Amino acid sequence: MAEPLRVALADEAGTRALGARLARAVVSAAPARLAVELEGDLGAGKTTLVRGFLEALGHAGRVPSPTYTLIEPYTLAGYRVFHVDLYRIRDPRELDDLGLADQFTAGSISLVEWPDHGAGRLPAADLRVELAVAGEGRSAVVTAGTEGGHRVLGGLALPQALPDPLLGNTR
Repeated sequence: MAEPLRVALADEAGTRALGARLARAVVSAAPARLAVELEGDLGAGKTTLVRGFLEALGHAGRVPSPTYTLIEPYTLAGYRVFHVDLYRIRDPRELDDLGLADQFTAGSISLVEWPDHGAGRLPAADLRVELAVAGEGRSAVVTAGTEGGHRVLGGLALPQALPDPLLGNTR
């Protein structure tokens, strides 16, 4: 079992850089499907991390927070990527009407903010990224929950990938 990866993020650029590293690790590990839970308080950097992830996969446009749309879909690097924000969901059964579970199939990557709002209606998390405000920056803890998640986490923690001055990490 891989240990969680703990990273200090100096600023917004560091959070985006972690998202980009995560995207590169996903492409390298090539999982058939990947479910990523993004945890953290409001303003912790969840959407910022997703921006870095999507940009690393080739997205060049705006990356809006899906707080009101709930789901923002993208097709990138051979994957259907779903950025999901469940903050406004009050009952997990609301997800049944969205058909969200039908989207999380082979060839998909789900990046889900506020996953606890969809408890019991989402696939098991392959990776969990916990973000927190830490002084002027942020901290991140990345934990694998499945074998596919362990492969991605292993690629994220390669010695040549860390330390990174953009991340400001102390690993």
